[in-house]
Amino acid sequence: MPLAPTDFIFSEDQALILHTASEFARTELLPLDRACDVDESSVAAILPKLSEMGFLNLLVPEELGGVGCPYRTFAAIIYELSVWSPSVGVTLAVHSLVGGIVARFVGEPLRSRWLSAWGDPRSFAAFAISEAGAGSDASSVKTTAVEVEGGFRINGEKMWVTNGLSAGWLFTLVRLAGLPLDKNYCTLMIDARLPGITRTKIHGKMGIRGSETAVVHFSDVFVPVDHLVGELGKGLETCLASLNQGRIGIAAQATGIGKACLTEMVAYARQREQFGRPIGSFQAIGEMIADSAVELEAAKALVWRAACAVDAGETNRSASSMAKLYASEAANRIAYRAVQVHGGAGYVRECRVEQLYRDARITSIYEGTSEIQRIVIARELAQP
Repeated sequence: MPLAPTDFIFSEDQALILHTASEFARTELLPLDRACDVDESSVAAILPKLSEMGFLNLLVPEELGGVGCPYRTFAAIIYELSVWSPSVGVTLAVHSLVGGIVARFVGEPLRSRWLSAWGDPRSFAAFAISEAGAGSDASSVKTTAVEVEGGFRINGEKMWVTNGLSAGWLFTLVRLAGLPLDKNYCTLMIDARLPGITRTKIHGKMGIRGSETAVVHFSDVFVPVDHLVGELGKGLETCLASLNQGRIGIAAQATGIGKACLTEMVAYARQREQFGRPIGSFQAIGEMIADSAVELEAAKALVWRAACAVDAGETNRSASSMAKLYASEAANRIAYRAVQVHGGAGYVRECRVEQLYRDARITSIYEGTSEIQRIVIARELAQP
């Protein structure tokens, strides 16, 4: 059950890279994902492999050495990877999100220089917006930038930074000293290897344990002025505009988790017998499978619609938020049912649905909680 509608025809090149992603995920990712869940190690160990296959620069234009995928093809790839490793799915989605920001908001010659190297693991990118006191309310960030000769000095601390341990680039939201409080937001591309940057792993996550999550501390870090992304004072708008597309990546990840849960649920219902017959023949189990299949198809349709809107150049925030809201909450419901169908067997680590249940939970939280998505949808629909 791929993400794309059955009547959609990909170009030859797009079909090839999608098939490559599907086969790679199916044959190689599950053992890595399961091992990383146990010991909290990072799936970033496979960045060189992802680089070889062109997956690190999926959204980079072909003229700059990238794959130049339409967004719907990109979403389909994130979905296929996430069926077998949700951690790899979000790792690649966030890296690609930052690449999209560079393509849209960075001027030449840095735009071409950075994007030409985006497929190199050394250009691996992280998204650093949240802080201890700034989650859904990104306007509450306190990390500061002070203008100095040739650039800025950065001080502060970011929390929940996906890809934060291995990243070579940190896309970072700061507040510029000396400007009015409502007009002092700026976004910077910060070289993560600069002096004054320390990174600390966040341990003990419920799920997506193979995805890096870090605290990043900036102590008097110098950033050149040409590393400013977007307009001075409009950093918050830059972040929010980028999240419109980033949420589709998380929706695709959540849909991949839902697909994995349904596959496990159906397989177990066929082979597990109680009262002398497979449990899949019982109405209660059949209803859980049916409900999950319907929700999965609905999630796929919403993700596909949102990705097609991006390809059409539409600014449709509600489409992205609808996909993120529905797919993430559907993934949680499907994961719940998968554990329920497995019974006690689904409650132990040896059974994959136990991990998928934990992995699904974060999808309705990061890159905008379900509550934030509802606000976005309602605001857009209610505007005159």
